Amino acid sequence: MAVAKKQKSMEEALWESANKLRGSVEPAEYKHIVLSLIFLKFAYDKFINRREELIANGDQQYLEMEAFYRMENVFYLPVEARWSYIMENSKQPDISIKIDTALATIEKVNEALKGALPDNYFSRIDLDTSKLSALLDEINKIDTQKDKDNDIIGRVYEYFLGKFALQEGKGKGEFYTPKCIVNLIAEMIEPYSGRIYDPCCGSGGMFVQSMKFVESHNGSKKDVSVYGQEGTTTTFKLAKMNLAIRGISADLGAKADDTFFNDQHKDLKADFIMANPPFNQNSWRKENELVKDSRWLGYEVPPTGNANYGWILHILSKLSQNGVAGFLLANGSQTGDGTEYLIRRQLVENNLVEAIIVLPRNLFYTTDISVTLWILNKNKKARVVEHNGITRKYRDRNEILFMDLRTMGIPYEKKYTQLSDEEIQKIANTYHTWQQSLDEYKDVPEYCYSASKEDVVANDYALSPSRYIEFVNKDENVNYEEKMQELQSEFTQLIKEDREAQANLLAIFKDLGYEIKL
Repeated sequence: MAVAKKQKSMEEALWESANKLRGSVEPAEYKHIVLSLIFLKFAYDKFINRREELIANGDQQYLEMEAFYRMENVFYLPVEARWSYIMENSKQPDISIKIDTALATIEKVNEALKGALPDNYFSRIDLDTSKLSALLDEINKIDTQKDKDNDIIGRVYEYFLGKFALQEGKGKGEFYTPKCIVNLIAEMIEPYSGRIYDPCCGSGGMFVQSMKFVESHNGSKKDVSVYGQEGTTTTFKLAKMNLAIRGISADLGAKADDTFFNDQHKDLKADFIMANPPFNQNSWRKENELVKDSRWLGYEVPPTGNANYGWILHILSKLSQNGVAGFLLANGSQTGDGTEYLIRRQLVENNLVEAIIVLPRNLFYTTDISVTLWILNKNKKARVVEHNGITRKYRDRNEILFMDLRTMGIPYEKKYTQLSDEEIQKIANTYHTWQQSLDEYKDVPEYCYSASKEDVVANDYALSPSRYIEFVNKDENVNYEEKMQELQSEFTQLIKEDREAQANLLAIFKDLGYEIKL
C-alpha cells in the first residue's frame, strides 16, 4: 500500500530553501532571493490558471495575446519568463542568467512592474549552480494558489524577517503587519471607498488586506485609490511587486525615500490611513531639522529622540476633513512627558482621538511586545454614512473609547498569537456600537471603557487604557481559611495515596524474596 506523501508547509519549504544557501550568501540576502523566485512561481501559477480558462472557453487563439491576461489582472509571461522554462533549465550552469532574464522580461512587458524587480541580481550574487538548483526544487514544492486569501509574498517576507532579523542586527523596526491586525483596523475604520494612504507601507500588506476587505463587503477596488511611501529600496520594490501581482494600482511615489524628509505625496488628503510605523524610532531628525515643518502646525515640534509623535502628526496632516486613521505605535506612546505630553493634550483638546486599543502580545514574528492601535478621526460629529447597504448613524462623540485586548488571541505556530475572526468581529462591533449609541454600548470590566473628556483631563491626558478600564481583583473575594483547608485536604489525600503505593511496592518485592528497608 502506497504511503501518502506529506504536503510540505510553506514554512518548512522556506526553511529548507534558506538552508540551501548557507555559506553562499549573507543571511540578510535570503529573503530577497527566495522572494524573487516565489514571485516567478506565483506569477506562473496565475498565468497557467488563466491559460486553462481560455482553453476551457474555446479561446485557444488568444493564448499568446497579452490583453487576454491583463484583463483579468494576470501578467502575460513570454516563454523565457515562465517557471516551467526555469525548472527545465535549473541544472544548467547559466541558470542565474536565465532567472535574471525572466525577471527583466516580465518587467519589460508589464508596465505595472516597472522598477519593481531585481536587476541582474542572481548574476551578481553568483550562487553555486547546485545550491541554486536545490533552492529551485524547494520553491517548486510550494503551492502558491492553495490559500488564495492569504498574502503569500507578505507572509514570506514576515517569515524571513522573523528568522533572520537578529542575524541582520539592523533593529530598524522593519515589521510586516500580521494579517489579523490589518483586518482589525479595516473592520474598524471601514475603508470602503476613497483614498487610502500608508506613509510607511513596507511590503504593501495593508493595501492587500484593505482590498480584500472591500471585496468581502461587496465593494469595488475601482472605488479605492492607493497611495504609499517606503524608505527602503528593496522593500519598495517588494511592495510594487506585491501589489502589481494582485492587480492593485498604487502610487508609491517615484522611488524609495524618507517620508519625513521627502514626502512624495505633499498635497494628499486621504480618507483612510492605515499604518505600522517603526516603533520608537530614535535620531529621526537633528535638532535643527524640520523645525518649521507645516505638518506640525498648531502643535509642538515632535522631539528628536523618538519619532512616535512625528508619525502621529504626519498622519494627522494627511487626513481629509472626514478622514479616519488607524495605526500602530509602541505602548509608550500612551503617556510620555515634555513635548509628547503637550502634543497629546492638544490632540485630546481638538477632539481627534477616537479610540486607544492595547493589542495582545506575540502578534509579530519580530517582537513579542504588546502594542497600541490608535484611531484618529477628523469628524466625530453626528452624521449618517452609507456604504454598500450598511448605514452608520454616528452620534456626537466627545469621548474616547479605551479597549484592552491582552486576554484575547489564539495560539499560532506555538509561540505566536493571532486574533480570531470572531474576536475581530466582537471588537469591531463594540467600536461601531459605541460610535452610534451610548445607550446600547456598555462598559465591560477588563475590556472596554468610554472615557469623557473630563475623565481624560482628570488623568492628566494619559491615554493608557489601564487608567480607565475597570480591572477586577479576583483575589479580594477569596475565603483564605476555606481555601487553605481545601488545599490541606488535597495534600493529605496525596500523601495517603503515595504511602499506599509505597506499601504495595514493598509487598511485591517481599513476595519475590527481597527485603527492602527504608
